[in-house]
Amino acid sequence: MKIFEAVNLSGINLRNHLVMSPMTRSRAIDNIPNDLMVKYYSQRADAGLIITEGVAPSANGLGYPRIPGIYNQQQIQGWQKITDAVHAKDGKIFIQLMHTGRVSHSENMEPNTTILAPSALAMSGEMYTDSKGMQAYPTPKAMTLEEIKQTQREYVKAAENAIAAGFDGVELHGANGYLIDQFINTGSNQRDDAYGGSKENRSRFAIEVAQQVANAIGKNRTGIRLSPYGVYNDMTLFDGMEDTFEYLAGELGKLKLTYIHIVDHSSQGAPEVTDSVKSKIQKAFGGNIIASGGLDKEKAEMILNEKKGNLVAFGQAFLANPDLVNKLKNDLPLNQPDYETFFSPGEKGYTDYPVV
Repeated sequence: MKIFEAVNLSGINLRNHLVMSPMTRSRAIDNIPNDLMVKYYSQRADAGLIITEGVAPSANGLGYPRIPGIYNQQQIQGWQKITDAVHAKDGKIFIQLMHTGRVSHSENMEPNTTILAPSALAMSGEMYTDSKGMQAYPTPKAMTLEEIKQTQREYVKAAENAIAAGFDGVELHGANGYLIDQFINTGSNQRDDAYGGSKENRSRFAIEVAQQVANAIGKNRTGIRLSPYGVYNDMTLFDGMEDTFEYLAGELGKLKLTYIHIVDHSSQGAPEVTDSVKSKIQKAFGGNIIASGGLDKEKAEMILNEKKGNLVAFGQAFLANPDLVNKLKNDLPLNQPDYETFFSPGEKGYTDYPVV
């Protein structure tokens, strides 16, 4: 089957077409990658490509408890152990850079940090903090033009740190209601300057970050994740959505990024991601597409054979089955994920899933 064949991703040789999706797991105590995480990622090195959980490019991007960063030396050294362990098993691994923007709370952040967003619009609901439990989302600070430039520089430095830590590349998290997506979506971006209003202006932050990161580490090492029709983290379905993502994909295609990773959470109850928007993104981008969304072996193979994607991503199946590739090859039954331990500290529901 094609999903098990080797493939070349912009000069990076992958042993198969299977991608382990990025999944926040909140095991990084003090925001530093640790030995438990080394075990977790190395257990899953049979994937053609691992994309890490969301990693903060700066202290301002730390929205959740116990998510890792890559902006100081301890974090870089922690990630180096992980990339070494994955490479020792002949695996490949990209880091996902996730600035959470307004999806944050000061209790989850370091001192002297600021919750930043395109506009001063608070999210509805509450978020979990280790220190005070559930807390209402605060109103973020609307970013100044200088803060936009500074944040872009932080993405670039984080990408350079990632390459220094041994990563094969970087995925920019432009999906699921985090900072880049907050600029794209009209529900979170009410600016009236060069970064708000038209689809061109709302796409500008994403394009500039991608351009600067690609210039710093190489376009073949730079991918991006997008979520058309995504409503996670208070994102809204807005007029002209498909046109916006078609335009953005075209501009990213001009940069020759290595891939666009399209989020599709419709299998989990989210709005349908239409075939039309997927097709528009693929055609406008003209490069590699990572397809995702409730896939099994047959659906993944069909996507590759019908050329609707170049790689296929599995999330929870890789979490619950470190040996997923072997199980899919041999049609073995899959472990089911333990939802109660998704974001809890410790090895339970993280590194203790049984393998064949």
